[in-house]
Amino acid sequence: MKIIIVGAGEVGSYLCGLLSGKAHDVTVIESNPDIAQRVEELIDAKVLMGNGSSAETLVKAGVRECHYFLAMTSEDRTNLVASSLAKVLGAQVTITRVHDQTYTDNSYVNYQLHFGIDHLINPEGLCAMELAKTIRNPGRVAVEYFARGLIEAQQVTITRRSRLIGSKLRELKLDQVRIGFVSRRNKIEVPSADTIMEEGDRVTLFGPPDVLLKMKRKFDPESKPDPVRVALFGGGETAVALARLLSNPRYKIRIIEQDATICRDLAEKFPRVTVINGDATSLRLLEEEQIGSADYFVASTKDDEDNIMTGLQASKLGAAHVQLVINKTDYEDVLDGLKSSLGVEMMVSPRVTTAREVLRYLSTERMLELATLPDGVGKILEIQLSHNNRFAGQPLRNIPFPKGCVIVALLHKFQAKVPGANDTILGGDRIVLITGEGNQKELHSLLIED
Repeated sequence: MKIIIVGAGEVGSYLCGLLSGKAHDVTVIESNPDIAQRVEELIDAKVLMGNGSSAETLVKAGVRECHYFLAMTSEDRTNLVASSLAKVLGAQVTITRVHDQTYTDNSYVNYQLHFGIDHLINPEGLCAMELAKTIRNPGRVAVEYFARGLIEAQQVTITRRSRLIGSKLRELKLDQVRIGFVSRRNKIEVPSADTIMEEGDRVTLFGPPDVLLKMKRKFDPESKPDPVRVALFGGGETAVALARLLSNPRYKIRIIEQDATICRDLAEKFPRVTVINGDATSLRLLEEEQIGSADYFVASTKDDEDNIMTGLQASKLGAAHVQLVINKTDYEDVLDGLKSSLGVEMMVSPRVTTAREVLRYLSTERMLELATLPDGVGKILEIQLSHNNRFAGQPLRNIPFPKGCVIVALLHKFQAKVPGANDTILGGDRIVLITGEGNQKELHSLLIED
């Protein structure tokens, strides 16, 4: 495939190395001569010096024959303009990196649609999603990035006071939520509409995170989730995205930020969040704020050294879980081997999370395996419906899915939801489903073959 990458910084050069290593025809557009020379020396790719948001430069790079166009500079406006131009000039698929979450907010205008961009990627948002997974539900099923993080899986046990006991699955009113699989007497099964709920069943629910928090009370009426104390070091885009993901009152959030202007802005955006104007690299401040009693301490500034040192301090003070954002390539491998000895539970990298997301979009596979169920009894698959499929334009209830299939998500362009039987599926849509072993060939012929 012919791929053009605009910007050869941390993310762009990392992607360039990965893609050229997979034998793709990669062209890099870079305006900084020093960076361009370094890429040319280290990576097997064509390097073009120039402005990536110039139509002339894009044509010289071969945008008219381009399969994938990746705008990966640190400048949002450059990326948006470059991608919009590339689409007009003939690029088949455009993928754009943006930092400012303004461009992912569709309240007033859909920026992605306006600029004709196929995929918008926010590195800070992706990092926040990774961090939020363990904070929101430490025991969640390890399903990576399906439905763009809008739908997740959580496990809950049906207790003796639940009114759902004795009910068939078809009788349950689980709006926006689906039961994906059930663990009963140490046996995992994909349920059918006639599966009867029993006391002690451990069910895995799929749905929007906020809806799941409310729905869990139906299965375990006596559950009262303990408050989770989260301390964030840094008030940048990652902290903002994480605060939004943890907006439920269950999470008691404190953000420590040194810039007074940013503090005022955060206080206005998040009235329930405690914003502290101070330097978290100060041991005294960490002690005064009782960081040692925090359930989670997340260091997410742009300064890796500060993140590492404050993380170490928080761990020594007694914070139960310490998470770090690491921006520099040089630190990743070294720190990864030292996590346990440093008291760090998790590290996320904007460049790695972004690259992982980009590679998903570059996949030509129409059926992706997202996860394997416990004991190997089934799989979680993401399937893209072919445009000429005979079921395109029909409701899901008309599709003769094989026995042991549960649809947990429907992705249509920029939207994702837990669908009902009357939801229509269109050509190009993606569905996430759970299926028992042996159904993959049948699903392939049903949904993928034209």
